Amino acid sequence: MVVKNESFEQCIDALAERGWHVHPGFLADEAVAALREVCLARHRSGAFHAAGVGSGQAQVVRELRGDAIAWLEVDDPSPVVRAWLDAMESFRRAVNAGLYLGLFELEAHFALYSPGAFYKRHLDRFRDDERRTLTVILYLNEDWRPEHGGALRFYTDAHAEGIDIEPQGGTLVTFLADRFWHEVLPARRPRMAVTGWFKRR
Repeated sequence: MVVKNESFEQCIDALAERGWHVHPGFLADEAVAALREVCLARHRSGAFHAAGVGSGQAQVVRELRGDAIAWLEVDDPSPVVRAWLDAMESFRRAVNAGLYLGLFELEAHFALYSPGAFYKRHLDRFRDDERRTLTVILYLNEDWRPEHGGALRFYTDAHAEGIDIEPQGGTLVTFLADRFWHEVLPARRPRMAVTGWFKRR
């Protein structure tokens, strides 16, 4: 799975300037499709569980979020998942070289929103755990259109109304985890992503 260095550079420049970036076409369609198939296969096999909120023993609160997740491991049995994690390791090193964020490791999972599922407005850094530093979201959805809903509503500052980012397959969204509130609007069809957080020690 090859990601061009200039893609890393665009993300890093935007993160340095404003703390967030949206990169359509970050990953080729073939690689996106391969990740999507792994996601769907694991969902069919029962590998997903309801996502919780909070750190530690996360609690499932359907009024706040309704997605299901399956965590990814460094020694994942899928070659395409390992290739994505390797690409993110290259991205981690590039971000550290360019922005000196001291990123140490990535925690990541597949996320699947069934029709009607949502995630209320939130920050990605926990109040009692400051290690999450940089959020990375790769969308896996094919032929997504505005009428499908499911946008990421992203608040560029505390007083902004928010911008809606469509979860089109291959788009990578990156942002500083402690600065930007965001939410997932209800989708009208299944919505898939690989979501991760680079953490400091």
